Amino acid sequence: MHDLDIRKAKQLWLNSAQYQMAEVALQIIDHVAIAMDYDTGANHEQVLLRAAGFVGWQAPDRPADEHMRVARWVLDSLINVRDTDRGFRRYYGEVDGAGAYALRKWDFKLIEERSDSNGDLYLRASNEALNVLIGALDTDVESAQIAAEVRLRNLIGRGRLADAKAVAEQARIRTIQYAEIIRAQLDATSRNVTTVDWSDEIPELLNEALDHVDHRLQEESAIVRSVSTERDQSEDPVRKRRAADLVDILEDCVRRHTRLQTRLRGARTLFLNEQDRQQFSGTALRAPVDVYGDLLQPVLGLTLADASRPVRSFYEHSVGPTVDDQLCLATLVPALLAPSPERARFTGEEEEPELVPVVEVRGYTEEQQRVAESLLDLTDEARPLSELLEEAAALDPELPDLLVLLALRAFSPQLGAALSEGADRVLLAVSAGTPLDSQGFEGDDLLLTSAAFDRAALDADRLERNSGRS
Repeated sequence: MHDLDIRKAKQLWLNSAQYQMAEVALQIIDHVAIAMDYDTGANHEQVLLRAAGFVGWQAPDRPADEHMRVARWVLDSLINVRDTDRGFRRYYGEVDGAGAYALRKWDFKLIEERSDSNGDLYLRASNEALNVLIGALDTDVESAQIAAEVRLRNLIGRGRLADAKAVAEQARIRTIQYAEIIRAQLDATSRNVTTVDWSDEIPELLNEALDHVDHRLQEESAIVRSVSTERDQSEDPVRKRRAADLVDILEDCVRRHTRLQTRLRGARTLFLNEQDRQQFSGTALRAPVDVYGDLLQPVLGLTLADASRPVRSFYEHSVGPTVDDQLCLATLVPALLAPSPERARFTGEEEEPELVPVVEVRGYTEEQQRVAESLLDLTDEARPLSELLEEAAALDPELPDLLVLLALRAFSPQLGAALSEGADRVLLAVSAGTPLDSQGFEGDDLLLTSAAFDRAALDADRLERNSGRS
């Protein structure tokens, strides 16, 4: 998240001085976390709209389409769309029990894209993102929830409803985090029951979780009744509004704990059903081995003695068993008595390789690039390539070659790449239906023109498609 404020200066389409990208990232994680339920998440476009509003507060003098682009860039960075596995990797040092320093690898995600039963994508915040949101790592969730309720009762009893609201929001995030811990265990059971300890660890976890959730429901319900009375009896409009906001947050916590309680009570049934399903569903298919990432890269860092064992094991298991030939006496005796073939002492004559002369490739200058782009700036007109070649040849003898390259690229324009690069317009080319014979180039003549992007229409069309899909 801190890298966002470093990388924002590299975005050529953005005047980034007014934007605090880490704050935008926290807002996005907050919106995604609030929209999360046990098995649902946040709508992509809804998160973008809310985040764009926050971005607008940071730079009110900038246009609304830039606010949306900033929000989309931050969300894509949190999802890490640049990486195929949508994850982040960091390295950190650690001293082990023997006192030796070792470098560890930590893989994590912040915002995850998932699909529901209909194939529609939704967003979920990872456990690491929730930890960032509440400002603490590796905190015991149960203790934090109990501590939050004690603070909440104390603040409500002292009449500090504004501070109580902040504590209640933290308690809600802890509720979401606790549900994520339970969901991870149940999801692992659905994938493979043998990877989860259902003999000792999980039953103990479920019993503790049920007791914890039951106590949380009792405490939260009592706090809701107390704050509701405060809301109904207060005559101060500001205090009444704060009490109402606090009641809404606490009731959301009660609803989430109720749903989690239902999941916990059905967890053992889930285990039995998954056990039966996986036992009779056949042998699980193994994932293919990544030879480069899983074998070659690690082995290259080992000594020859240490590397021989994993390489030999890989080839023994990948090639499969070898079937030995069954010897027959009628074929064995002639094979043993046959004279050995004569081996040549020297190899054949080595052929002299034919060397191809190196041709120096000279690129085009920035001035030639600028002149060519100015010739192809055809906003409200369409001109044939032949005329442009004649005009380019009069300016620079090498300019027609560059002009032809740009025209051929425009014959099949990369619209998606131009949109992602922030281009305002794209060069288009179509066949003119007449032959081309100019400046040493022959073929079909092309009509060239420039087309501007209507970004407002593109954003509206994207919103309409997503709303129709949801």
